Amino acid sequence: MRLGQNHYDVIILGAGASGLMCALTAAQRGRSVLVLEKANKVGKKILMSGGGRCNFTNHFVEADNFISANPHFCKAALTRYTQWDFIAMVERYGIAYEERKHSQLFCLDSAKDILNMLLDECAQAGAEIRSHCTIDKIAQLPERVHSDKHEQEDGRSRYQIALHQGQAPVKLACHSLVVATGALSIPSLGGSGLGYDIAKQFGIALTERQAGLVPFMFSDAMKPLCERLSGLALEVEVTCNQRQFTENLLFTHRGISGPVMLQISNYWNPGDEIILDLLPGFDGHTWLLNAKQQHGKSLLRSLLTQKLSKGLVNELQTLWWSGSAELPLASYSDKQLAAIADKLHGWRLKPSATEGYRTAEVTRGGVDTDAISSKTMEVKSQPGLYFIGEVLDVTGHLGGFNFQWAWSSGYSAGLVC
Repeated sequence: MRLGQNHYDVIILGAGASGLMCALTAAQRGRSVLVLEKANKVGKKILMSGGGRCNFTNHFVEADNFISANPHFCKAALTRYTQWDFIAMVERYGIAYEERKHSQLFCLDSAKDILNMLLDECAQAGAEIRSHCTIDKIAQLPERVHSDKHEQEDGRSRYQIALHQGQAPVKLACHSLVVATGALSIPSLGGSGLGYDIAKQFGIALTERQAGLVPFMFSDAMKPLCERLSGLALEVEVTCNQRQFTENLLFTHRGISGPVMLQISNYWNPGDEIILDLLPGFDGHTWLLNAKQQHGKSLLRSLLTQKLSKGLVNELQTLWWSGSAELPLASYSDKQLAAIADKLHGWRLKPSATEGYRTAEVTRGGVDTDAISSKTMEVKSQPGLYFIGEVLDVTGHLGGFNFQWAWSSGYSAGLVC
C-alpha cells in the first residue's frame, strides 16, 4: 500500500542481489516498495561475477558452505528459499546455464540475463528503483497513536530517510527499512561500510571484518618467485586452520591467486601459514624412491617435470636441492628424497597480507547475527529494521554460495517486511 508521495511500506537500501530479491518478493505481496541505489547502475556485482557469466548458485548448498560466528544462523533462510527455487525462476525465464566443476551453475550467455530477470520481476510487481541516491541520515520516527486500527497497522511510518538523489535533497519515510548495502569488498562496484554505520546507529554489534575470497601477497623471497612464475596455474591442495581445498592455484605478479587461494583466504588470519600440496592425491615418497632404483642416472628435476612445470621445478630446485642439482638420483640418500617429497606435499608459505578489499569478492564478518531473527532477518530489538545479504556475518565459499545467501536472505525478509 503506497502511503503518499514520499511514503512507502518498504524502502530497501541497495539494488544488488539481496536487495532486488527482497524487493520483488515484498512487492509481489502488494507492498509499496522503493529500492535506493547509490551507484549509477544497479546490480554491478551481479554483472561482473563469474567473469561476466554469474555463478548464480550451486547444486549442493549446505550450512557448511558458509562461515559465521553462528554457523546455524543461515539454515532457516537457506531452507525457506533453496537453490532449486532460484533455478526454477531461471528456467522459467528460459535462461541458458551450465554446470561446471564442484556443481557451480553459470549463465551460458551473460550475467545480464540474471539481472534482467530480477529487474523484470521487480517491474511486474511494481517495485520502484532509483539510482544515484546517497543516504545522508536515517531517523526512527516517534510512535504515534492512531484512532483507526488499519492505519495503525499499515499506515504508520517508522523510519525517515534523508538523502540526495543526484543533487536534489529528498526525504522519504517507510514502515519497514531493509539494509542490503553489501559490505566493504570491491569499492569500485559500490562496496561501502554504510550498513555497518546503520547497525551502530541502532546499537547492533558487529563482528570483526576482513577481506574474504581474496588473493595473497608476499614480502619475502616468494614475491620475486611469484613474479617469475606469473601466469602459471596448477592444481594443488591447500590447508590452513584445519580447512582444506583442492583446486587451481595461479601465480601472479603480486603473489598467489586462483580458486583454491580464494577459498582458503576465508580461513586465513594475518600471521598464519598456508600449506601447499603440489602433488595432491599422489604418493610422492614412493614415486621418488622407486625412481631412484629404476632411473638412477636421471636428474631429480627431469623426473619432477613429469608432474610439474619446468619453470616451477627450477624454482623448487633453487629452494630445496640447489647443492645437489647436478647429481643423479642414485646419489641421493633415501632420507634426502623423503625430505624433498615432504616439501612437495607440504610447502609452507607465510603470506604477508591479502590484496584487501580492493579485489576481495566478499567481506568476512559483519552485522552480528545474534541481533537478527534467522527466519525473517529483522532486528530482534528494532521492529521494522532488516539486514540481508553480505552486510551480515554470513560468508559463503566460492562457487555460487554468496549469491544463494543473497537470494535466500532477501526472500526471507521480503516475505514479512
